[in-house]
Amino acid sequence: MNIQFSDGSNMIEFHHPEGERLQAAMPYGLSLALDGDQPLTLGLLANGFPGSVAFLDAIEVVLKSRRPSLTIARFDKGNASISAPEPLLEDIAVRCDGLIAAYGH
Repeated sequence: MNIQFSDGSNMIEFHHPEGERLQAAMPYGLSLALDGDQPLTLGLLANGFPGSVAFLDAIEVVLKSRRPSLTIARFDKGNASISAPEPLLEDIAVRCDGLIAAYGH
């Protein structure tokens, strides 16, 4: 973006730091309603970065304060440099109705 001054000069040029998208953003419809009475288990997955477990500790406190009956299942990938292993993903899928994945630094 250029800013043009009244004398016609372009003295300041701003560059947007994000690149152009090659594809339009596509919202997805995954959600988990926490406002009912049905029993729910929500997984919290730390990714292995320092602070990710502490961050999820705080998230758990807030979630439980708003819905005390919510069951929380904790998971920790343990190594931020790898994808979550298949056995971990299978365990999450079997045990949880939804998941919050978090990172920290």
